[in-house]
Amino acid sequence: MAQLIEKISQIQAALKSELKQASTLENLEQVRIAFLGRNGSIADLMTELKALSVEEKRVAGPKLNELKQWAQQAYDEQKYALEREAARAEQRSNKYFDVTAYKHNQFQGRLHLYTQFIAHLQDIFISMGYEIVDGPELETDYHNFKALNIPDNHPARDMHDTFWVDVPGMLLRTHTSNVQVREMEKRKPPFALASCGRVYRNEALDASHAFLFNQLELIFVDKDVSLSNLIATAKTFLQALFEKEIKVRVRPGYFPFVEPGVEIDASCPFCKHGCSICKKTGWIELLGAGLVHPNVLKCSGIDPDIYSGFALGTGLERIAMIKYGITDIRFFHSYKNEFLSQF
Repeated sequence: MAQLIEKISQIQAALKSELKQASTLENLEQVRIAFLGRNGSIADLMTELKALSVEEKRVAGPKLNELKQWAQQAYDEQKYALEREAARAEQRSNKYFDVTAYKHNQFQGRLHLYTQFIAHLQDIFISMGYEIVDGPELETDYHNFKALNIPDNHPARDMHDTFWVDVPGMLLRTHTSNVQVREMEKRKPPFALASCGRVYRNEALDASHAFLFNQLELIFVDKDVSLSNLIATAKTFLQALFEKEIKVRVRPGYFPFVEPGVEIDASCPFCKHGCSICKKTGWIELLGAGLVHPNVLKCSGIDPDIYSGFALGTGLERIAMIKYGITDIRFFHSYKNEFLSQF
């Protein structure tokens, strides 16, 4: 019995020391397991107590119960003190929280492909001496069609699949050519203008068509402007876009607002003998262009007997898909980070 009472005193002193040294809740939990746990030191004393005689139990039993009560109370007090200190530390941390601090694996914002590509195109146009201009997306029938040599009942209107609005004579523009009309109305030649923006056509959505897409367009008006100027400009633009030597070929094409109208193809920038992008032909159709129609110049108050000009344009998504190998136009409006993070 004397040996058991001596152990009670030793365990109490040891527990007091361990509790004092426990500086975190994790350390305190280890102390609890060692002394108050199912297989702890105090539980071992209870096993030894069972081996004593009844008389010895009457003396040693109360002392062991006092130890258990004291140990539990001492543990609870230390736990409360550590929890209170942890709460204070968290308050101090929140008070001086640095919102600019780096967080591992956090999402980072970046410019959308549209923004990057349009900025790249504008840099090319500006380097060629063009001024960047813009115009309204909600347009009048006059500026979208009639001033571009597309009168009422003209067959070309059927090609545009127009979104008309409730206001009579108003529509969502079907091309960015409305910008050149508005700019020609308020300018005197010579001028060189470039525009890029959203256009709308009532088309079914698939991998190569969309009801909302972007067009880019150039117009240059001066005296004695010819097809040679147009072809040289197209070649310069395409070489700057693909950053390599590009050949061009010109085919007849029809657009109501130019005469003559041409289709401009570029030699495939990705192969020499044919690939899937150029469909094994070595050429890619990229630009619609032509000399500005005299009727368009007249509508804007420019004398076609003195001035001439050229215009060329294309779909922004089309050349971006070719340049970056994008297979589906719907990706441009996608929220998928796997696609957007590539740019």
